[in-house]
Amino acid sequence: MIERSEIHNALKKYFGFDCFKKNQEDIILSLLSGKDVFVLMPTGGGKSMCYQLPSLLMQGTAIVISPLIALMKNQVDAIRHICEEDGVAHFLNSSLNKGDIDHVKLDILSGKTKLLYVAPESLAKREYVEFFKTIKISFYAVDEAHCISEWGHDFRPEYRNIRVVIDEIERAPIIALTATATDKVRFDIKKSLAIQDAEEFKSSFNRANLYYEVRPKTKEINKEIVTFIRQNAGKSGIIYCLSRKTVDELAKVLQANEIKAKPYHAGLEPDERSQTQDLFLMQDIDVIVATIAFGMGIDKPDVRFVIHYDIPKSLEGYYQETGRAGRDDGEGKCITFYSPDDLKKLEKFMEKKGEQEREIGYLLLAETAAYAESSICRRKLLLHYFGEEYLKDNCGNCDNCLNPKKKVEAKEELEKVLNVILATKEVFRAEHIKDILMGNKTESVRDYKHDELEDFGCGENEDEHIWNAVIRQALLTGYLNKEIENYGVLKITDKGHQFLEKTVSFQIIKDQDYSETSATEPVQSGADCAVAPELYDMLLGLRKKMSKELQVPPYVIFQDPSLEAMATVFPQTLEELKNIPGVGEGKAKRYGKEFCDLIRKYCLDNDIDRPEDIRIRTVAKNSKLKIALIQAIDRKVALDDLAAANGIEFDELLDEIESIVYYSGNKINIDYFIDDVMDPEVVDAIYEYFRESDTDDIDAALEELSEYEEDEIRLVRIKFMSEMAN
Repeated sequence: MIERSEIHNALKKYFGFDCFKKNQEDIILSLLSGKDVFVLMPTGGGKSMCYQLPSLLMQGTAIVISPLIALMKNQVDAIRHICEEDGVAHFLNSSLNKGDIDHVKLDILSGKTKLLYVAPESLAKREYVEFFKTIKISFYAVDEAHCISEWGHDFRPEYRNIRVVIDEIERAPIIALTATATDKVRFDIKKSLAIQDAEEFKSSFNRANLYYEVRPKTKEINKEIVTFIRQNAGKSGIIYCLSRKTVDELAKVLQANEIKAKPYHAGLEPDERSQTQDLFLMQDIDVIVATIAFGMGIDKPDVRFVIHYDIPKSLEGYYQETGRAGRDDGEGKCITFYSPDDLKKLEKFMEKKGEQEREIGYLLLAETAAYAESSICRRKLLLHYFGEEYLKDNCGNCDNCLNPKKKVEAKEELEKVLNVILATKEVFRAEHIKDILMGNKTESVRDYKHDELEDFGCGENEDEHIWNAVIRQALLTGYLNKEIENYGVLKITDKGHQFLEKTVSFQIIKDQDYSETSATEPVQSGADCAVAPELYDMLLGLRKKMSKELQVPPYVIFQDPSLEAMATVFPQTLEELKNIPGVGEGKAKRYGKEFCDLIRKYCLDNDIDRPEDIRIRTVAKNSKLKIALIQAIDRKVALDDLAAANGIEFDELLDEIESIVYYSGNKINIDYFIDDVMDPEVVDAIYEYFRESDTDDIDAALEELSEYEEDEIRLVRIKFMSEMAN
């Protein structure tokens, strides 16, 4: 049996520390004594130490099952750095050639190698299974163990087979480690690895140094991000996006604004990804724009901000990704941009999944949306999600706590919720309960004949945001809980039953309503966002005057965001005006002179030096595709054929063409296609609508022109803007 003193000596010798962090020593002692161990520890808590140190003390080789090649390389390099022998740690994965593999095997057989990192796919390879049978294995470490669970945010089917392979090789103690796991995920991990009797160590999920904020996602998001990074100049940060396309486009925007940034996603060559990660670790670049392929296990303690460009698919993913900020207990700002539109896109993506995976995905998304829309302390919500109670009402370090909303009495609403749950035998999830309360005759409600309940529609006078808040805060305060095995099913607690017997005050904070903002309309615009509000009002007046003279709607001349940008960066020549978003060469020539004259006079009258430093430069999005589209349209290629040739849907093609016309200000002619697919009377009616309307907003047009198809309206809108505005 290895003594505590020996463990402490090894800690000092190899890692240079005098004492362990909380739980580390007990975890190591359990593993050394031959027990299975389950470790739930937040990012930055020191999980790696829990298997690295015992591997150096035990006979044989520890096999560490890890999901990412880049992570393996970093950890192997770190262990080699603290030991005198390079052979002490190795990895086996697809990046090695036969000579490399033979060298690794030789070091293991000679007894040099104490730590061997493998991917789950490599562990199951027949040649490796046969080799592992010939060596002494000290223990198995399953890192990022949440990948085992279908309820986890990085589910990897290969992780499900780990226990089967271990049983074939040789049974040895198993230590499973993860930074994020709900009760459901923990149960799933232990069941899959057959370590239900494992000693469990759970550290607090509270990262007090992290600041959490959710912002509405608007079309000004790039500008907000550039401004934020400039305000935090020189600090390291990670920006997470859901798609590779967004990663590439945003990285270009940051680079155009002289921010040292690089993209990172699985579509890039391995060498490029590795080089980017090294540049970030060595502080040669400040910002990584990445998909979730980046960051798992990355050892960089001084990441000062993590931005989510898109809402994550799960709170587990969100917690782990934000956890990469402030690992040194220093500053860590976690900013998330949220729009219900993004949620709809993710839900649509789920439709392609299998039934079980789709159901799980919807539930995880619902939890994430609830977190984003809630006005309760974000820290309290996060910790509750992971089964930890946070006793303070105000953490003082999230947007909701720094800007608290007024509480309102809701004991009657809670009583209604509890009564509906009782009436439906406590076997339904929140969505079903809300539908009954609000009187929604959904298919599920009708199937169970719950529209015949006495309580059906008892809460129809309140909107969904109220019922979301009541249910969420009833969970937080212990009146309700959710079953682990049947995820999402609401059960009434003893406290809830006591409430029904004798009601007491129950106060809620109303949820935030993001439905009034979307990714196409900024929350703030115009004078509120312009550097010179007075100039902005003058530009509005000039636009109105020209609109009457030219007999065109004001937005045809310049849209509000373009005027806002003019009142911020003060362009005084037509060349400078063309740098303004939404102002192309044609629009600048047609309408620009009077605006430039007005701005020049305003600057002279007010002795203004133009603020070059706050100009947000933009980059052409998908420039190669846009050039190809313009050329194809010049050749009069049918637009549906054009979409098929570029492997995109028709509505995506219209997005690109709208960007050419609106964002770049280019004039194009799609009459040849419109004339071929639309009746002239329909074209004239839609065209006339835009000529007379005060707005070119597509939703307003769809409502007003409900008899026409959306594609028809968008096509004519493109024609109108190209002819009248550009």
